[in-house]
Amino acid sequence: MQLNFTKMHGLGNDFVVIDAISQTVILTTEQVRFIADRRFGVGCDQLLLVESPDPAHAETVDFKYRIFNADGSEVEQCGNGARCFARFVREKKLTTKEAIVVETFSGLITLLITQSDEVTVNMGIPIFAPEKLPFVTSVGDSQEDNRYTLAIENALTSEIKHIEFSAASMGNPHITIRVDDLDNYPVQEIGKILESHPSFPNRVNVGFMQIIDKHQITLRVYERGSGETLACGTGACAAVANGISHNWLAEQVKVKLPAGNLHIQWQQGEHSLMMTGPASFVYEGQITL
Repeated sequence: MQLNFTKMHGLGNDFVVIDAISQTVILTTEQVRFIADRRFGVGCDQLLLVESPDPAHAETVDFKYRIFNADGSEVEQCGNGARCFARFVREKKLTTKEAIVVETFSGLITLLITQSDEVTVNMGIPIFAPEKLPFVTSVGDSQEDNRYTLAIENALTSEIKHIEFSAASMGNPHITIRVDDLDNYPVQEIGKILESHPSFPNRVNVGFMQIIDKHQITLRVYERGSGETLACGTGACAAVANGISHNWLAEQVKVKLPAGNLHIQWQQGEHSLMMTGPASFVYEGQITL
């Protein structure tokens, strides 16, 4: 099987985007892993499939959007991928709409192309209920103020650390840890342990946030199935939502990620959270599977 693909990135979070409308695409987990492999395949953090919407939703939905991690697992949502998805379907003339309604594994999202070729994504309303991540809380955890603590052990030193964090779902599960010195924080060590901690049955994305002021944060994200990435859109949304829930942040926040900036706006309550940022094309190719 030969597949045409497009390599794209959103702030360095890179994707292989495949049009499954104009060509027949049936991928196994092993084939996704092969495509994502940076030595033997194309290489990417995630693979994105552009599909036609389910027939039951065809009148109100423009596309179906599927996301696969580098390890082959299918996941619910990806904010940076959503921006690339929007630019892809416009550039490939699969749609001429400026507001694109897309069906994801976790529900509908709306993608808006801006005049500067950035993309604003209506990410929906953040969900803080632990069972929706899902997250199995412990006795003494307080859901009301969105503060939780887990004890983790260093496998080499047997040292026990108590990690305090907040939790939010943006269609996929996230926790956010507030840190004082992001450059020197052990992101790899803590992220790897928490990503597959038994308290998270479906694993979890782990964000590490340093607050500069109420309108600006820096963020690093350890993504489940991929490790630390250069940017994570849903991670940025979750971090801002968690920060606003504690009154640490204002309604409009610039999120500084290792590869660039995203702009997040959320008015709390029943208002949708909006994310704006770039999406870039890299090259076109064809791969034989």
